[in-house]
Amino acid sequence: QVQLVESGGGLVQAGRSLRLTCTASGRTFSDYVMAWFRQAPGKEREFVATIGWTGHSTFVADSVKGRFTISRDNAKNTVYLQMDSLKPEDTATYHCAASNTIVEFAPYLPATAFGSWGQGTQVTVSS
Repeated sequence: QVQLVESGGGLVQAGRSLRLTCTASGRTFSDYVMAWFRQAPGKEREFVATIGWTGHSTFVADSVKGRFTISRDNAKNTVYLQMDSLKPEDTATYHCAASNTIVEFAPYLPATAFGSWGQGTQVTVSS
């Protein structure tokens, strides 16, 4: 399995931006579909965004569409989540996930499709 480490979280005011970074190690990064999920206290884990092997295919959840952008740099074994116009409801722990068993890219891939997970980075948005 690939090892994933997230960074870039923090405390920001509503309307500001953050960029999360997830760096992978251990396997061939371009073999993996990557995704971001988030989980707020007392809530279910929520899909945020996913990106295909080359970066040409992306999908973001309706709740963040127009504000969040997912991208990847295979040369750096890294996937990013650019978060703009942050809202208090974006407060959560954000986890990076990877899968090398997905054969066809699709929107709203379930968490069960991803076999590797990072520890998460906390994002807190104050009003």
